[in-house]
Amino acid sequence: MPDILFDLSKEYWENRYINMDIGWDTGAVTPPIKTYIDGLSDKNIRMLIPGCGNGYEAEYAFRKGFTNVHVLDIAITPLLNFKKRVADFPESQLLHKDFFTLTGSYDLIIEQTFFCALDPKLRKSYAQKMYELLAPEGVLAGLLFDDPLNTDRPPFGGSKEEYLMYFEPLFKVCIFESCYNSIPQRAGRELFIKLKKK
Repeated sequence: MPDILFDLSKEYWENRYINMDIGWDTGAVTPPIKTYIDGLSDKNIRMLIPGCGNGYEAEYAFRKGFTNVHVLDIAITPLLNFKKRVADFPESQLLHKDFFTLTGSYDLIIEQTFFCALDPKLRKSYAQKMYELLAPEGVLAGLLFDDPLNTDRPPFGGSKEEYLMYFEPLFKVCIFESCYNSIPQRAGRELFIKLKKK
């Protein structure tokens, strides 16, 4: 794994949740992810939401009958927040660990403000880890920022051209286009992706 530039440790993210420095938190599932989940028919798929934060996407999917949803975060506070809201969510599907140490096999991984929270030097490693975690024909779907954003702190942005360099060697690109149903504050600044493992 490459040398990282920024201290984005477990402690860093824990402190941001404790201090409520969570500007990315929308308080609800975002429309693009909601629309995508609404279009899924197999309620038994093994789903992962890494860097889940307070887990609104996971809560929505779980309430819609997807019982095999797994949420992962490096910080414990958002997982505890999630568990308070969704008391019947299985403990074994709450994963408090570093994404890059995770093992397992998933049919679908949802991307929602996780990629942009990682040190940009980890982007190639992110794509490789997603590939490893997905089952054959598995799908990585969700949102990426189509915006330069910050260079000194998360969220770190980028462009479609940059992102495709990481994904095209490993995935068949099904959808990689400007998002039509972003929340207002992100309108024109998001790409919706659906990538299938090669």
